Amino acid sequence: MSGRKGVLRRAWPVRDGERGASALEFAGMLPIVLLVAVAAVQLGVAGYAVQQAGTGARAAARVAAQDDIAGEYQAGGRNAMSGWTASRSSFALADGGEEVEVTATVTIPSLIPGIDSFGKASRSATMPAE
Repeated sequence: MSGRKGVLRRAWPVRDGERGASALEFAGMLPIVLLVAVAAVQLGVAGYAVQQAGTGARAAARVAAQDDIAGEYQAGGRNAMSGWTASRSSFALADGGEEVEVTATVTIPSLIPGIDSFGKASRSATMPAE
């Protein structure tokens, strides 16, 4: 500092034409950042739907393999899943005599308004019959 007290000098000069440039850059990048964030969350939702389809298929196959409650395999599969995936699920049974195979299909919900779903996730499970 020179002889003046209380005067701080900036390390770089601020030009009047650059004032607010960082706010404009942020406003321009914000939609892209939000789009990437929504895509990441949508990918997580799709992965969760696939995982829940596998869980439902295994539980439904366990129930279908038991002679006394085999007809309740869909309820068993839905009970093993979370509420929002169970309401979007369907089950198909293939009885092969000594083993049963159940395929669970879950509709992947969309986070984007106006788009109902992002397809379906299916998983199969096979269990030995009683």
